[in-house]
Amino acid sequence: MGEIQRPGALYQQVAAAIRDAILNNEFPPGAPLPSEAQLIERYQVSRPTVRNAIAALRSEGLIEVQHGKGSFVRAAVEPGLTLERNVTRTKAGRFTATDGAQWDEVEPPTIHRIRTTAATGPALGLGEGDELFGCDRLLTHPTTGTRVLHRTLIPYATADGTALAKAPDAEPTAVYAILTKAGHELWWSETVRARMPLPDERTALDIPDATPILHTTRTTHGTDDQPLVLEELRVSADHAQLTYRITTDKAPTARRTRA
Repeated sequence: MGEIQRPGALYQQVAAAIRDAILNNEFPPGAPLPSEAQLIERYQVSRPTVRNAIAALRSEGLIEVQHGKGSFVRAAVEPGLTLERNVTRTKAGRFTATDGAQWDEVEPPTIHRIRTTAATGPALGLGEGDELFGCDRLLTHPTTGTRVLHRTLIPYATADGTALAKAPDAEPTAVYAILTKAGHELWWSETVRARMPLPDERTALDIPDATPILHTTRTTHGTDDQPLVLEELRVSADHAQLTYRITTDKAPTARRTRA
């Protein structure tokens, strides 16, 4: 193939040409890309241009670089784990969170006192900088090897007068049971967003570069819809997918008024 002629920086032109070749299956998933020397010859550009193009495609998640072997087209991987994000309560009053997975602890839970941020404060009905109990868990799935980071944030006001004051590291279902015992009628809301991981998250979750994570935030609400507890779960987006059971809410009963 001769010299390419497209608008934009030269390395972007080369990246676009390689991207087209990948999408047209000239370089199929799992296949190695041509060597730097071959790409230089193919596109009639310099070595730095080729390297910048490869770096751009790597940041897009289209290719991965295996040190000592070269660059390879990244294969599309179907998530090997489905997490059921449902909470149920048995007739005996016991809570279960049906994640669809049994987790092993990579390390013991870490308990610390932290403060709310601009993101966690409003979710708990608190201001920024209020103190909380925090509990971090790093878990792994024994079959797929998928890792998750789980964090529980419990405001002091929620823990006060309950067993959570002495055991903020209780499992989530145990937290729900403690709050119910304290007189709360619970319900949950959850949001999910995809984002790129921070360096420490990428290391802890053992995921490759250019791979987003799913970041779920679950709020436990109590009486009068009061936010009580915040849970955060982070998992590699190419290792897991989330599923939800959707049910209909009862429509509010209209009150009859007298004229």
